[in-house]
Amino acid sequence: MGDNVYVKIPVTNTRSENCYALASKLSRQGVKLNVTALMTLNQVRDVVAALDPMVPSYVSVFAGRIADTGRDPVPLMAAAVELLKLAPKAELIWASPRELLNIFHADSIGCHIITVTNDILKKLSLLGHDLNEYSLDTVKMFYTDAVAAGFDL
Repeated sequence: MGDNVYVKIPVTNTRSENCYALASKLSRQGVKLNVTALMTLNQVRDVVAALDPMVPSYVSVFAGRIADTGRDPVPLMAAAVELLKLAPKAELIWASPRELLNIFHADSIGCHIITVTNDILKKLSLLGHDLNEYSLDTVKMFYTDAVAAGFDL
């Protein structure tokens, strides 16, 4: 396999059986892994323990999905960064971000990688935007939507 090839395996299969033994076997054979769909610190801990610390790998935690449950993912992700220090060739992925602010969250805790959609990247133009102007733009959008809906204002 090429240097840029990582084998992607989910943290569990559809029968809720974990991948730790498989990750350990492949990693010890020198196979680079992207272990994905993690959502708990216990999963991160167990994946890190399974990885060969000298084989490059990705540990992909779905921080956005964690946030969807009403939990703040930042403390978990910060703890995951610390756990990955036990596997110096492993990198943490902040997966499934929901907003531009997540880029800054990931950066502030030292997360190695964040996957970002085009919709989120388009919001980069808003950085430093004047909030009074942004408020006015929002009100104008409401007005335009009302006129388009046929309301007489």
